[in-house]
Amino acid sequence: MSLLVLVLAVSAACCLGFGFVLQQNAAQRAPLNDFLSPRLLLDLVRVPRWLGGIAFMVVGMALGAVALGQGQVSLVEPLLATNLLFALALSRRQTRQPLGRQGWAGLGLLAGGVTVFLVAGQPRGGHTLPDPLRHWLIIGGMVGLALLLTACAKRSRLSSGPVLLALAAGLLYGVQDALTRVSGQRFSEGGFLELLTGWQPYAVLALGLTALVLVQSAFETASLRACLPALTAAQPIAGIICGVGFLGDRLRMDAGALMWEAGGLAAVIAGIVLLGMHPAMPQGTVAREPAPALQVQ
Repeated sequence: MSLLVLVLAVSAACCLGFGFVLQQNAAQRAPLNDFLSPRLLLDLVRVPRWLGGIAFMVVGMALGAVALGQGQVSLVEPLLATNLLFALALSRRQTRQPLGRQGWAGLGLLAGGVTVFLVAGQPRGGHTLPDPLRHWLIIGGMVGLALLLTACAKRSRLSSGPVLLALAAGLLYGVQDALTRVSGQRFSEGGFLELLTGWQPYAVLALGLTALVLVQSAFETASLRACLPALTAAQPIAGIICGVGFLGDRLRMDAGALMWEAGGLAAVIAGIVLLGMHPAMPQGTVAREPAPALQVQ
């Protein structure tokens, strides 16, 4: 594993984790009638705390894009999942909760699971696979599942809806990361002309904006404790599927390696759940009536 990729990916995870906390702090005060509407972003853009969270996210996504350009998606995605550690660190500072057994267990499972997956899988680079059918089947499947989850979330927006939206956003972010890798390859091969004449950078932008609306709607109606674990778990799984499915990333596929890889991913998900349910994570949203505009905090 390249030290540069490790530093870039963990730095990206740090920025993303801080950004998610700041965004949720602001979005929980947004008017409920902005749920799943682009109008939500127009209201939130007036809130300095939310803008700070977006700034952290933009820096994190930029660092992640550089990491994806230097390493494989199946290598970078598990490292990006550690954003929950940094989100918990900032939340602990706000709530002054001790880490405790649950926190240490979650930290150990998440860090250990990422390590086991990377050591067992030994992700290696490859070239984008030429099969367009597989390419579109995987992207279409991910986007279709995200749309299905969003449709279900509309019907239960104050119960399971936020978790479904977080899952949908995580899937879209995973596909976005894969297409960011493709865009970087196009740029390195032919510069801006090659980049701008492909559909991938425009898909990256569309996926990012759509996922942003989904995430803010989830943050608007539920706590970090409810939303962030689902978002953090879905993104690396979607990214790894895309990386192996159509980007040509290669993992060890013998029986022993597969067992350890599956165990590592299971440990990552278990750690995400434990950390996401930690008492340091804000548990509830601010009680408020639906309102036509968001007050600047």
